Parts: sequence; structure tokens; C-alpha cells
Amino acid sequence: MKRILLLFGVLSLMAFQANAQRKKPVAHHYRGGGSPGDYNTALGVRVNPWLVGFTVKHFIKGPHAIEGIVHHYFGGDVRDDAGSNVTFTGLYEYTWNVFGKSEWNMYAGGGAHLGLWRDYYWDNNGYRRNNGTTAVPGLDGIFGVEYTFKQIPLNLSADLKPFFNFTGGHDFIGEQIVGVSARFTFK
Repeated sequence: MKRILLLFGVLSLMAFQANAQRKKPVAHHYRGGGSPGDYNTALGVRVNPWLVGFTVKHFIKGPHAIEGIVHHYFGGDVRDDAGSNVTFTGLYEYTWNVFGKSEWNMYAGGGAHLGLWRDYYWDNNGYRRNNGTTAVPGLDGIFGVEYTFKQIPLNLSADLKPFFNFTGGHDFIGEQIVGVSARFTFK
């Protein structure tokens, strides 16, 4: 788990370095090609009481952004059948200004995920046994609001991210759909 998160972090930083030479100035009005969030890329953490992960958001052109999330779910307990996992999510997001302020934005979109879950079973003696890892693909939606500070390179967001797993359970209204993110912004 730690190796996967470290690998994702290193790859993200390498992508920022490779993109640094091609950087274009950001326009304050996204109709001219800039982003409504007054930043090109943001890197940070996404949390809720049951999961923690990394998030990278990058504006492609105008209000169109892509976001990658890698998170670890801590909902499993040795007394139940739920295991922990690591999930990779890719999202497309459309972003627009709200409240008449350039700092405030809302966004909505969708994408897909692939979760790697530890698979458990109970043996005849009542012991919990590890049965390997199960890949769980699915679809995601996202709807949220974000605030980008003007004086410091910080973006805060809160969102709902319901999802549907093609195998295993789904969680449209469960504990995992709410998230709060704090990101360092790059202009």
C-alpha cells in the first residue's frame, strides 16, 4: 500500500516537472483558454473518516479538467467481512464560477475506477482467512464546490462522489461518497 502511494506521488511530481517547460500564462476568464479556478494544476490530499488518499487535478482547456485520485479505504475490521483496499480513480470534471467570485467554483463530472480489495473468508473453525486480492472496476460521478485562495497557493474542496462497482457492492449513499480535499496549486 505504501509503495503504491509513494509510486503515485513520484509519478505525479515527475509529470509536473515535465509539464513545467510548456506552461502557458493563465487567463482570468476561462473563455479565453484559462481555467475558472485561476490555476492549471493542483496536488494534494483527499480525506473522510474512512479513507485517505492523494488527488491531482489538471485543467485541460477552459473549464474542462481531469482529476486522478488514489485512496485507501480503512472501513474493514477483523470482526467483519469488509476488507481494506486501494482504489485508482480517473475523472473528467466541468467547472464553473459561483457566488460572483473567482475564488469559488463548482464542478461536476464522472469517470471510472479500479479498486484492489483484500478478499477474506471465514473457515470452518471460525477464523478469518486471506483469500488474495480482488480487482473491482466501476463508474464514478462527482459534484462539489471548491475555494482557491488568491494570496496563497491553496485550494480547498468538498464533494460527493457516488460510485457503482461492476463486481461486489455499490455505495451511492454510503460512508465513502463524501470527501474533503486540500491541494497545493500551480499556476
